[in-house]
Amino acid sequence: MRYFFHIGYHGTRYSGWQKHAGVASVQDIFETALSQLLKTVVAVNGCGRTDAQVHASQFFFHVDIEQEWDFDLFFRLNKILPDDIAVFDIIPMQGLPHARFDAVQRSYDYFIHTYKDPFLSGFSALYPETSLHIDEIKKAVALLPLYNDYRAFCKMPNRIDHTICHVSSAALYVDKTGDRLRFHISANRFLSKMIRIIVGRLLEIGRGQMTVDEFEGHLISGQTPKIIIPAYPQGLYLSKITYPYLDIPARPTFSGLLQRDDDTVWQSL
Repeated sequence: MRYFFHIGYHGTRYSGWQKHAGVASVQDIFETALSQLLKTVVAVNGCGRTDAQVHASQFFFHVDIEQEWDFDLFFRLNKILPDDIAVFDIIPMQGLPHARFDAVQRSYDYFIHTYKDPFLSGFSALYPETSLHIDEIKKAVALLPLYNDYRAFCKMPNRIDHTICHVSSAALYVDKTGDRLRFHISANRFLSKMIRIIVGRLLEIGRGQMTVDEFEGHLISGQTPKIIIPAYPQGLYLSKITYPYLDIPARPTFSGLLQRDDDTVWQSL
């Protein structure tokens, strides 16, 4: 029978979701843990990939398990998993749905703090900026759903079949002090390092190093710039995966440090 596992992880200690020889990955952690508990070799198929040090507040993988288990798999799995990885739900599925290919929308959030804070380290990206032009960043963010070719925001576009991504929404939020930013984007697919590259460009706009017109020019031309500097990985969260047959809220609200304080933190711009 096929099962979907609803999980989340803090990616700082991992090379990403996908397993590679010689490095720690979230996929390898799960395959090792499930094989140990079920006493058979288990292969898992994730809903996508995340880069090294990138987090996921919602992630799904599917696995085929022939024999039913006679113990509390949810409890035991969470018990042996490291503290920075958690299982939220184990969902039996009818037929053979695919965790990656059946996903119709993916959402990401990128968090920035502009002052050094040891309690945000590893959960948010530090950019010590004192006077970002927030209104200009907002104008650039509003352009993203108007275009669908993101070739200019892909590290190696010639290695993939196409660079078309249908961005359904993009938004910028700021906390009440103006010291923390949150960039949110949803689309049917994303290219390698696409969101981190976009955030890097948005920061350039905020510093006055790039104009909104130049940013739109990249979207129109599709030409890959000679120099691409992605934003830091630790600010990025895969935050929502949606399927035609499965649409459930993410279990964590990122981090209490990021998401809320005594009052509502994030204000839409």
